[in-house]
Amino acid sequence: MDNKNKAIVESILFSLGREVTIKELSIILELSSDEVIQIVEQLKDEYSNTGRGMEIIKVKDAYQMCTKKEFYEYIEQATNKNMAPNLSNASLETLAIIAYNPNVTRAEIETIRGVGCDGTIYKLLEYGLIEESGRLDAPGRPTTYATSNKFLKMFGLSNLESLPELPKYKLDENQQIIIDNAE
Repeated sequence: MDNKNKAIVESILFSLGREVTIKELSIILELSSDEVIQIVEQLKDEYSNTGRGMEIIKVKDAYQMCTKKEFYEYIEQATNKNMAPNLSNASLETLAIIAYNPNVTRAEIETIRGVGCDGTIYKLLEYGLIEESGRLDAPGRPTTYATSNKFLKMFGLSNLESLPELPKYKLDENQQIIIDNAE
């Protein structure tokens, strides 16, 4: 039963990723505070004596599982490369244009947006949200772009057909876009 309780405590500390009070553990395990402390202290010893990358620390009347300080530089390298991208409005606009117009060129994106987008395209390529999809058979053979599988995963889509339908629009007498509500 002691091994089972240790496994339960370990699972809770790992899963929650926050400080868990002795009282919380006592209630869950239906054990006294002293018994919980004994179990956690055994776990702490096992982690420190077996050369693992994790440790259990005590914070006031609570415990938390965390990584050992000596591995910080490795964790930092791993998390910086895999962090979710912080997308600007320009990035989101460009991404939407590419999603709704697969195999679009940079010049076509710039025509739609009305501003240059070299840096934005570069960032989206770096984040892996878009990819080069080919070359257009036109002078200069411009590169075409499409969204990647990472884009689909990030936005919870199974395919581009899952994108919401764009509203219908038309131009008024001043050549301004207006949404066409006639349907």
